[in-house]
Amino acid sequence: MRAYPEQQEAAEPTAAVGVPAPGGEVALQGGHQATRDRVARSILDHGPSTAADLAERLGLTTAAVRRHLDALAATGLVESREQRVYGHRGRGRPAKVFALTDCGRDVFYQAYDQLAADALRWIAECAGGGEAGAEAVAAFARARLDRDAERYGAVVGQVAAEQRTEALARALSADGYAATVRRVSSAAKAAAGEQLCQHHCPVAHIAEQFPQLCEAETEVFSRLLGTHVQRLATIAHGDGVCTTHVPAAGAAPSPASRKRTSGAAPTAGTARRTPTPTTTETVSGRNPV
Repeated sequence: MRAYPEQQEAAEPTAAVGVPAPGGEVALQGGHQATRDRVARSILDHGPSTAADLAERLGLTTAAVRRHLDALAATGLVESREQRVYGHRGRGRPAKVFALTDCGRDVFYQAYDQLAADALRWIAECAGGGEAGAEAVAAFARARLDRDAERYGAVVGQVAAEQRTEALARALSADGYAATVRRVSSAAKAAAGEQLCQHHCPVAHIAEQFPQLCEAETEVFSRLLGTHVQRLATIAHGDGVCTTHVPAAGAAPSPASRKRTSGAAPTAGTARRTPTPTTTETVSGRNPV
């Protein structure tokens, strides 16, 4: 009699599917989790499948596969639908098949980062490379963020000046940036004001190669908040949180910001890297790229 692997995992707790690991594989989190990942991967590789199809491919019982499918469906990673029948349809209800949802596909590695990096590199090359290419990427970054700025501006413009940073943080959080605000007192080493903290950055891997994205974002923050702001740290540069200092109303600009051309949103390098002209200097009144 054949021994099925699910007999050893029946008592294990239910867990969500793993997260992508380098190279496109799903990170395995224990034996039970590994089997669930195999179920999801099989659907990815073979398309919508019945529980019986999955059981045969994976060497499991249909009952065990259904347990994993129920768990995946509960987390929104798979959905069930009626199987399409082409040609003559026999008697009885069509078999139910299970397919990955958009969220389920996102769990697996996809080359979005590489596609975005290739596109930005192509923009730079088409503009002639060098400073012209870098400026072309910066122009794209500003145009992209201008659309978000319109939405954020509608939110920020409805509150008093002292509440703008909090309003901006809420708008950023709604877009997945997990933003918070930390107030800095005048007794602290840093200048009085607030720190806008973004705990997640959807484009961090691209911004590491193209700092123009961070520069353009900082310019937008300055425009929305009506004051100069200073980027203290970024996830793209290896920091845990993207941190932007917003000075208190009436605070004098820092010595570094006074040296910059007016209208530019100053940024600062991180402690982990030696400052370079691409992140700390301005060219022709605009942050460099």
